[in-house]
Amino acid sequence: MKQLLLTVLLTLSAPLSAQSAARSLPEWMAGTWMTEDGATWSDEVWTDARGGLMLGIARTGFGPRLDSWELAQIRQRPDGTIAFVAQPRGKDASEFPMVLVSEEAIEFANPAHDYPQRIRYWRQGKLLMAEISKIDGSQAMRWNYRPVVPPQD
Repeated sequence: MKQLLLTVLLTLSAPLSAQSAARSLPEWMAGTWMTEDGATWSDEVWTDARGGLMLGIARTGFGPRLDSWELAQIRQRPDGTIAFVAQPRGKDASEFPMVLVSEEAIEFANPAHDYPQRIRYWRQGKLLMAEISKIDGSQAMRWNYRPVVPPQD
């Protein structure tokens, strides 16, 4: 009972912005993002949040070769919680519930998944940072995406 009361008090005393961030989608991820290192490249595109859903696509490659691609969603579930849903190469979807959130960072985790078990996104200035890893942080892979400016009419 003490734990429940403490949780309620902490929730009520938390800043409104933190409470709002926990219930809203990470709109700061919306846009087209790219990283290149020599001939190795990776890009992600995230839609604006609408209807409790953000849609994403990602692909990686080397020179003209496509190595992998993925369809993704960040969605608000009916109970108000947020989850990341990944479909690498269009295979069966895997869900990663949100475990941490702030105004410019979000983390999802699914310890039962083989790899990755943890997915993190955060902003560092104008860059979008992304990292996948095992739940303990091992086998980490990181991307530093820069925004891609769309062509002007």
